[in-house]
Amino acid sequence: MKRKFFAVVAFSLFAAAAAGCSQTTMAASAGAEMASASNTASRAPETVVDAFAAALRAGDASAVEQLMAPDVIIAESGGVERSFAEYASEHLPADIAFSASVQFTPKQRDVIATADAATVISRSEIHGQFEGRAIHSQSMETMELRRMNGQWRIVHIHWSSAPIRDAHAQ
Repeated sequence: MKRKFFAVVAFSLFAAAAAGCSQTTMAASAGAEMASASNTASRAPETVVDAFAAALRAGDASAVEQLMAPDVIIAESGGVERSFAEYASEHLPADIAFSASVQFTPKQRDVIATADAATVISRSEIHGQFEGRAIHSQSMETMELRRMNGQWRIVHIHWSSAPIRDAHAQ
């Protein structure tokens, strides 16, 4: 349970950073992104990251799946899931619940992209309550994307987080 809780915190922080902070673009509407996950996948890599975060917040597992490669590798809290199917059966429901329960404040985003590969690195701060616990954390998220058949797909996610213990956020 402790691993799952910290995995959810790490994932959610990264998703939050992705949802709101970009050096090059910001999503105009989370609902519009989520509604057109397949169209979003053909746009800029950071737009896919934003759509992923919006889909989590909305609880739309189908949209989450459309944005990921089937063999995505997700690393969080020392664990790993090696496919979307494994992620869906293990942490996706908790990540959806966490994302809907807390607020993410994007702090920084860096995008490193080539024609067919991109890395989106996001940092955010998370506040809120989840499963009766107060959450105040800093999150780091790294998403690797690959262009597949003209569509950007998430092929790797690494989430980490740490509690913010003093009154000054990082």
